[in-house]
Amino acid sequence: MSPSNFDQIYHKILDFLDDKKIYVRDMFAGADKTHRLRVRFINTLAWHNLFCYNMFLQPESYKLETFTPEFTVICCPDFTANPENDGVRQKNFTIINFSKKLILIGGTHYSGEIKKGIFSVLNFLLPSKEKVLSMHCSANMAKDHTDTAIFFGLSGTGKTTLSADPGRLLIGDDEHGWTKKNVFNFEGGCYAKVLNLSEEKEPDIWKAIKYGAIVENTCFKKHSRAVDYTDTSKSENTRVTYPISHIRNAIQPSIGGTPKNIFFLTCDAFGVVPPVQRLSKAQAMYHFISGYTSKVAGTEAGITDPEPVFSACFGAPFLPLHPTVYAEMLGKKMESDDVKICMINTGWTGGGFGVGERIQLKYTRAMITAILEQKLNHVGYRTHSIYGTEIPLTCPQVPIQILSPRETWKDDVAFYKQANELAQQFIENFKNFESYATEEILAGGPKLKV
Repeated sequence: MSPSNFDQIYHKILDFLDDKKIYVRDMFAGADKTHRLRVRFINTLAWHNLFCYNMFLQPESYKLETFTPEFTVICCPDFTANPENDGVRQKNFTIINFSKKLILIGGTHYSGEIKKGIFSVLNFLLPSKEKVLSMHCSANMAKDHTDTAIFFGLSGTGKTTLSADPGRLLIGDDEHGWTKKNVFNFEGGCYAKVLNLSEEKEPDIWKAIKYGAIVENTCFKKHSRAVDYTDTSKSENTRVTYPISHIRNAIQPSIGGTPKNIFFLTCDAFGVVPPVQRLSKAQAMYHFISGYTSKVAGTEAGITDPEPVFSACFGAPFLPLHPTVYAEMLGKKMESDDVKICMINTGWTGGGFGVGERIQLKYTRAMITAILEQKLNHVGYRTHSIYGTEIPLTCPQVPIQILSPRETWKDDVAFYKQANELAQQFIENFKNFESYATEEILAGGPKLKV
């Protein structure tokens, strides 16, 4: 939008706040002191200000006296813009002005806009000015601090669930930076989805919902104050935010060593992506830019059949730079730090949505554990006929037939038809990036099976 339109909305917000009670909080974004950002949050809602306390890092009290913000976020949910003359498409908005170091949010009560606004700022500043790879991912590490793992994935793929491993230390669940020396959390809290949450399936997240946590978009069970995590009448995007200290295995400060393993998580609703496959550098960059998962019926209005979803670098809405910039940084770090990258499918097997079944969480955990413990380093592999990736022939605690999606289908012709259709979707999507992608990246894409 134009600078003049920004100024117009900014002054309207100042007039709107003139007689309002506001809540102000100064926080850090970034556990690594070398790369952290000083941010001032101004909210009209108390719970939004508590959200900022949960999600970012609290300065020591003596630092607050001289705190000078590098960016300021003004969040006014009850202020709406006028699309006819304010230069916006609709009444609700999130606007970042890098020159004036301001983020304006209006017309929405969704607290996620606050954290994603700061994430977008860091996605510009860190790679371009400090050569730090900013990532939409979760991260954990071994209890002896010897092994850091990163989990990329869009909403619903299991990013938060799989990183909250009781056997490992949690670094963070959503946004991180990767320097020459470490991986560090941008945040001081977690923002987890709670759709169908249960203590049995996700005990760490369940136990983290206590005094100080905020549940959002949820509903109560009838005639009670108990949250009904199955109720989606407000939104499928039900959430909880809590300080990272609510997770018993969280490490503070939220910093780990450089990663040894990276996992790309996808929820393939078509049932053709292997549950685990190892990627070369070229394939890793290609699939990082692709950022694939799928939506299924019932998750969003209007969806009746599974739909492929591609979000560059697993966070396209928050990328100010071209996706190839982040992908090439990933490729260089993959080489310099000797990192292994695997794609994990947490979606369907034995057929697509409505025919097959969701891959069991215990099998997904077993595959990740086997990789982290290097138990797949010495097993046999076969090459995927379409993607060229490597698929292990065996994995501890996982039935052999599950490792090959074709073997779980009853019809080979139908399987390859569906697999080719999905590969074609990858190819069509990647046309958006071909002009900027190197030959190496392009070589990492799928080849249709004739």
